[in-house]
Amino acid sequence: MSEAQRLVLEASQVVTCPGGAGPRRGEAMARIGLVENGAVAIHRGRIVSVGPRDDLRARIREAERVDLSGHVLTPGLVDSHTHAVFGRWRLDEYELRCAGVPYMEIARRGGGINASVLDLRERSEEELVELSRDRLRRMLQHGTTTVEVKSGYGLRLEDELKMLRVIQTLHAEGWIDLVPTFLGAHAIPPEYRDRRNEYVDTLVHEMIPAVADSGLAVFCDVFLEPGAYTPVETRRILEAAVDHGLVPRIHADEFESSAGAELAVEFGAASADHLGAVSDAGIAALAFSETVATLLPGTLCFLGRGKYPPARRLIEQGAAVALATDFNPGSSPTVNLQMVMSLACSQLRMSPAEALVAATANGAAALRLGDGRGGLEVGAAADLAAFGVADYRMIPYLYGQNHCVAVWKRGVRVH
Repeated sequence: MSEAQRLVLEASQVVTCPGGAGPRRGEAMARIGLVENGAVAIHRGRIVSVGPRDDLRARIREAERVDLSGHVLTPGLVDSHTHAVFGRWRLDEYELRCAGVPYMEIARRGGGINASVLDLRERSEEELVELSRDRLRRMLQHGTTTVEVKSGYGLRLEDELKMLRVIQTLHAEGWIDLVPTFLGAHAIPPEYRDRRNEYVDTLVHEMIPAVADSGLAVFCDVFLEPGAYTPVETRRILEAAVDHGLVPRIHADEFESSAGAELAVEFGAASADHLGAVSDAGIAALAFSETVATLLPGTLCFLGRGKYPPARRLIEQGAAVALATDFNPGSSPTVNLQMVMSLACSQLRMSPAEALVAATANGAAALRLGDGRGGLEVGAAADLAAFGVADYRMIPYLYGQNHCVAVWKRGVRVH
């Protein structure tokens, strides 16, 4: 046996999502590189061979083998938009929404993001690590191996840094990869309610430089939406972020069109996220840009919104589309990216193949990962998920269930 082959996973279907580290667009989003009765060989955390099971058996005669007959093997899912570090759940707001109270009205009553802010500020870093570890474990158990996690429930420098340190601590444990985003522009904090210009100044002149100097964040995000941040404020914040070496992202056009997608493309943002109300101009801007259109249908479903992002138009015009959970305590309390794929198929009219690519390869592209995560190709990081179904289309088809039975992170079984 070659030293380069130590572990071989054999499955009824292997979904490779070929195409390297870049985003998949148009027809390429439906090319999943399906290998029937396939196998993946792994060594030292990397994939060293992929192909038909019989072929790998002939070439690799001595190796530890895992029999996944009747199962589908895919790249580990990549959840590229979450708010996974928080304190308490917001059940009271859920009850109000069930009674018909709108999301923005709840925020005006003191709920929403600022309710999580006031709660998080009272919690220790150690407590947040424990709470977040449990939630991330459940994400892993659903097949997710890489997660973008935002700050944004501190809205004071010390608390934003506290959140980012929690993300760093959990990432260092190694069983799941966390990609950190600074979201100091998540809401106007309550103490600045009548002095919002002062808070934007604080973001631009104090918080962003300090976060950049700390090395705790890769990205800087802004919630651009009426009731949150204006286009003028967003531009100021992103200009400061770029000046300090942080990569832009934008919560764009979630409930109303605010030209967020266009601004994201102008700044070369890694992603424009939500897009429930994206304009025709926004779709045209995203097409063939370097900015990934990250769709979060779970949020709109949970909030009871009838209008979903125009996924078909985005794909047909050439935008790279990703899917993510938006996991958070207020508007999308789910760790199940498989369920988001189901919504993408039934509500956004994406095919099962497109949904799977959007939750793997294009999620990785939205995080600008360059190590092959999101695909199963030679040289890629060996992040894999096994699902207890015989056909990949059953993952979104049998909706609301967790089909994941095993997860490997860099070649080590972690679930």
